[in-house]
Amino acid sequence: MCQNQDCNCKKPYYITTAIAYTSGKPHIGNTYEAVLADSIVRFKRQQGYDVRFQTGTDEHGQKIENKAFENMQTPKEFVDETSGEIKRIWDLMNTSYDKFIRTTDDYHEKQVQKIFKKLYDQGDIYKGHYVGKYCTPCESFFTDGQLIDGKCPDCGRPVQEAKEEAYFFKMSKYQDKLMKHIEQHPEFIQPESRRNEMVNNFLKPGLQDLCVSRTSFKWGIPVDFDPKHVVYVWVDALSNYITGLGYDVDGKSDEKFYKYWPADLHLIGKDILRFHTIYWPIMLMALGLPLPKQVFGHPWLLQSDGKMSKSKGNVMYADDMVNIFGVDAVRFFVLHEMPFENDGVISWELMVERLNSELANTLGNLVNRTISMSNKYFGGIVTNTNVTEPVDEDLKKVVMDCRYKVAECMDKLKVADAITEIFALFKRCNKYIDETMPWALAKEEDKKDRLNTVLYNLVESIVIGATLLEPYMPETTEKIMAQLNTEKRKVTELGKFGLYKSGTKVTEQPEILFARLDVKEVMAKVAEFAPVEKESMYEQAKKQKEEKENSAETKKIKIAEAKVQALKANPDVVDKQEISIEEFQKMQLMIGEIVSCEEVPNSRKLLCSQVSFGKNNVKQIVSGIKGTYSAEDMVGKKVVAIVNLKPCKLAGVVSEGMLLCAEDPEGNLSLLTTEKDFPGGCFIS
Repeated sequence: MCQNQDCNCKKPYYITTAIAYTSGKPHIGNTYEAVLADSIVRFKRQQGYDVRFQTGTDEHGQKIENKAFENMQTPKEFVDETSGEIKRIWDLMNTSYDKFIRTTDDYHEKQVQKIFKKLYDQGDIYKGHYVGKYCTPCESFFTDGQLIDGKCPDCGRPVQEAKEEAYFFKMSKYQDKLMKHIEQHPEFIQPESRRNEMVNNFLKPGLQDLCVSRTSFKWGIPVDFDPKHVVYVWVDALSNYITGLGYDVDGKSDEKFYKYWPADLHLIGKDILRFHTIYWPIMLMALGLPLPKQVFGHPWLLQSDGKMSKSKGNVMYADDMVNIFGVDAVRFFVLHEMPFENDGVISWELMVERLNSELANTLGNLVNRTISMSNKYFGGIVTNTNVTEPVDEDLKKVVMDCRYKVAECMDKLKVADAITEIFALFKRCNKYIDETMPWALAKEEDKKDRLNTVLYNLVESIVIGATLLEPYMPETTEKIMAQLNTEKRKVTELGKFGLYKSGTKVTEQPEILFARLDVKEVMAKVAEFAPVEKESMYEQAKKQKEEKENSAETKKIKIAEAKVQALKANPDVVDKQEISIEEFQKMQLMIGEIVSCEEVPNSRKLLCSQVSFGKNNVKQIVSGIKGTYSAEDMVGKKVVAIVNLKPCKLAGVVSEGMLLCAEDPEGNLSLLTTEKDFPGGCFIS
């Protein structure tokens, strides 16, 4: 790579994280991935690469649809809110992404539909029926053989029997080709243990065809040529890595796609490695596109009592941590405490310990002491008088070698080790202070020039160390440079010792970078927000409703009794309040044609109908008419329906409207229709 910083021949580098699922607020384990990616991004930019960093949110699926209903929101309202919260936390953690993609973005949705159609047209996708075990949280189907103790092999939660019409991707068609690619490119899946896992557990036993559409929920991208189906999560979510670059199935891709694809690095959690190293490469092969150069499955960041879980009450959130420790301290914790291949452990107590020992003592105290001594002995003026001693050479060697050690670690994505090397530099500076004893030199007039050199060497070493620290703790680097009245070095300057301008004046009032904390005080603050979880909006609303009903019980009884008496006196009175024409006009009534219908399981009254209201407009409507109509009777009927009702759940099944019926005194029902045979989609006014 060209080392001339003024050159325009920078090598492109494209890195992505997995897009965060918008089912709720991300905990610190989720946030770790974004911070890890950002540290790699900043390092690559520091080296002169033309970096493209993409992250974002995955916003479709049954789990989100269910969460939205629980919170009394539409799915779009729910994901807008949750995606905004995820982006807020990514911004809070100072992640320098270039693109924040959402799978509800119009361009992405259109391209996903095109991708699905292309794969279908060329025979890679076919229509069938799925019978198997389904895990809602993971949105994945499994065979009996894949389950562990009858539960989901990924998350350990219970699974449900599922049978539905679906489209399938012919995975086996590309199995041998993928295996050959992995054998020829051992760097493709990292770490090596993850590669072995994918090959031995999935590829060698043989791939099952992949379910790529669903009909049991509606919150997804419709299959444009079969709108009863929505594109299943992995075709939708995984495609973001190319749609975010402006990829177009029809060959009209943006120049960014040709510049940055294939990706240099997909950075993802080990739990979704299968989807990124098997499903995604096969999709790309089918599209005729090159595969990413590397997929790295990082380990998990665990609480001291295991994987973070809301049910356990051990969830830690980035914003809570920032409120106590600050942004850069949290970045340091999650990066430094995560091993390369094994799960890392984090706790409030451990963070206090690390802050006090590493950040406050090793780094903060070093910077503060150096500036304070410069002010005390020379009025803040740092001068290189070149009065050297042998001990200086050892310090310089450690400082000069550090950049090589950091680069070697980062080339292998060993971020924690890179930080350790930088702090080894700072520790060597602290040892240098003990060796040279500036306070003793200050007492001897003939040692003044030597004292100047010692302090200069310390400042120069700190500047180089702080420059190397910037990818991991950018705000801290800025603070150090401001206090030393200088700028961070270019990568081409890190091999030169002595570039700090002699005669520069440091700040007169050095800022404490990291104040020591008392663990008891910290835990008292933690107790204010953890581990209690906030109730969902649904739970809050339910409680409020119950309280309101209970407090007005007597009033309700009196009203009900009055109504009964009125009806007895005049049974023909319609028990409804008058409404205005404006209120009536809020209802949207349409003619629909029932294209399919089935009984709702475990229900005596409910039928679930798929109702067509014109081209590409099918709604699922649940009605309590099973006693009058059979599911077979319903198919082909023209009906009148209210189509703008807020979706709700009946017996666990989502209903997106209401079929209108007449009812006689005996309770017999008759579906409303029109005198003439109007097509589905006609409005009723």
